[in-house]
Amino acid sequence: MRVFFSVGEPSGDHHAAQLITQLRQRCPKLHAEGFGGPHMREVGCETLYPLTELAVMGVSQVLPHLKQFYDLVGQAREHFRTHRPDCVVLVDFPGFNWWIARAAHREGIPVYYYCAPQLWAWAPWRIRRVRKHVDCVLSVLPFEAEWYRSRGVKVEYVGHPFFDEVAEHELDAPTLAQLRSSSQRQVAILPGSRRQEVNANFPHMLQAMRQLHALHPEVRFPVACYKQWHHDRCRELIGAEFAQLPIDLYTGRTSEVLAAADCSLMVSGSVSLELLARRVPAVVMYKGTVFTELLVRMLITCKYMSLPNLVADRELMPEFPFSRNFDQHIRGMVSHLDRWLSEPLELAAVRTELDRLADAIVETGGVARAAEVILELLDHRAPAKRAA
Repeated sequence: MRVFFSVGEPSGDHHAAQLITQLRQRCPKLHAEGFGGPHMREVGCETLYPLTELAVMGVSQVLPHLKQFYDLVGQAREHFRTHRPDCVVLVDFPGFNWWIARAAHREGIPVYYYCAPQLWAWAPWRIRRVRKHVDCVLSVLPFEAEWYRSRGVKVEYVGHPFFDEVAEHELDAPTLAQLRSSSQRQVAILPGSRRQEVNANFPHMLQAMRQLHALHPEVRFPVACYKQWHHDRCRELIGAEFAQLPIDLYTGRTSEVLAAADCSLMVSGSVSLELLARRVPAVVMYKGTVFTELLVRMLITCKYMSLPNLVADRELMPEFPFSRNFDQHIRGMVSHLDRWLSEPLELAAVRTELDRLADAIVETGGVARAAEVILELLDHRAPAKRAA
């Protein structure tokens, strides 16, 4: 069996690697190939291009790579003709993956969308693309599955892979011991997994840390760096100006940083699900361009950025998207964190609300269910394929 994956996000790289592992357990002769990242390569996926290195957001970030994306779609189209896969599995990254879906659909190759884009939140009009080019959505949230189903899309609810990752991840004991060695409280800092996120957001996070340190000098700030590059860049941005702040950089230890944290300041992203699973209150920020802000106001239909808030339909995690008035937004973020650190009962109340939401949507086994659904869908197609 040959399965082509198209994965453009660092988090999607994790999810796809898990899915490949589960598929191979059920189908040992599976040949996984396509566009992805290092975690997929580690589990034996033949990576035709390291697409996760192009993980960009926003028009200004995408435009310089348009020709590269165009060429990759052409490469995929040619690959479908010469090395026809049994199916194509897309993981998030909709701006690019719509074109991969279209190319596969034109070749009569079934397309399954795992961790599909949150159209219900930001682009409901794009549902027609799903109907036209996607054979089945493997939905990761119960209400999302109902949304797709009510709009005439074939969908199977499987559960979110992030919850499997949290449940299966064995915390590194030495790191956890180091984080918990002092009696100081911890405000976890999550600057994002993309390079442009770190560059855009971490300088403002440093300003927030400086203001919060003046109010709570006993608090430490462990920074969860996704890769060594992020660690090096954060160290560079700290420089001499912020060197006196109690900041600790950790690479590849996001789970441990969150497990020891009292609360968090995070860049908006899928890691918000891990904060939910670990019941960590967070202030959510995202610094964009003025153009992006105007575009969002015109097009985005949802009220919130973070998935826990979207699911709860209220602001459990205070959100600060901004492109201007930096000082004002930083003061707002610091105000929330200060209140949580100053009022233990208020912080406990937020944790209780996160507990209730997590109990409602956090369940494990989603990756295994996704693998089973893909194989069942292919089994059902097999007789028709033989008849043709």
